[in-house]
Amino acid sequence: MANSEDFRWVRISTVALAIVTAAISVAAAFVSASISRRKSRRLAFRVRELEASLAAALEKGASERRGRVRAQQALRKALAQQSNDGPKKASSSSFSYPMAPIGTVQSCFSTRNGTPRQPLLVPLARACLVLDPSRVPPEALEGLADYSHCWILYVFHLNTDIDKLWNEPSRSKFKAKVRVPRLKGGKMGVLSTRSPHRPCPIGLTVAKVEALDGHAILLSGVDLVDGTPVLDIKPYLPYSDSIDGATVPEWLKVENSLAVASVSFSADCSSSLSSCWIKAGTGWWSTSSEEEDLLTR
Repeated sequence: MANSEDFRWVRISTVALAIVTAAISVAAAFVSASISRRKSRRLAFRVRELEASLAAALEKGASERRGRVRAQQALRKALAQQSNDGPKKASSSSFSYPMAPIGTVQSCFSTRNGTPRQPLLVPLARACLVLDPSRVPPEALEGLADYSHCWILYVFHLNTDIDKLWNEPSRSKFKAKVRVPRLKGGKMGVLSTRSPHRPCPIGLTVAKVEALDGHAILLSGVDLVDGTPVLDIKPYLPYSDSIDGATVPEWLKVENSLAVASVSFSADCSSSLSSCWIKAGTGWWSTSSEEEDLLTR
């Protein structure tokens, strides 16, 4: 009988212990869930605070940019009004922007005559773009040597009609249409051509980057005249600058007059060129192995 009572008490104790353990586990889970909810609420509140702070900072930056733009526009308008001869109200076309050459080209082409019409037609054509150290720090060239080609924005400084651009548009005698060699005297709108005589005499060309030398960029395949002022340099990006499926007008497809099928030199070409350099007073003549090979073909 005693054993039966002991067994019953053991059984009751076991059940009670299991109940207590389960209760403790439930309580622990409840406390843990409560703590997790509080942490989640705190984190969510903190995230909202940070998002609000970021939005305020972005709005402040945008407001400051809008203020600077308005101030710059007002300054340009004031300068334009000040430069006008009369009390005439300045229009948006009279605004000017602070642009100045950042460098100058030292090219193998001394005159416009004989300079290639387009870039890369003469791969051996060399030039050195010397940058102005007061406007372009050395760090600005970092990474340019990793590109094979670069775009160059420049000024058509040898145009003979640049003075017309200083006049009012109604008195500038600006020609909206120009004669195109491929059309054999036919005319085309200037903005659909590569004519150097443009509303703004700015040119665009691409050249091969050979090397960097301090504040100078050694280029090849150029179509730039010696002394050309350069406004900017941008790297050539094949994925965006070469457009698949791009088309051109039919009059550009008629004849590829810029292509050079072959070039032949006489046997005494090299000596004749050497004599020309000596007579011109340069006092030197040197060719690379690549140029010597071309001259002896």
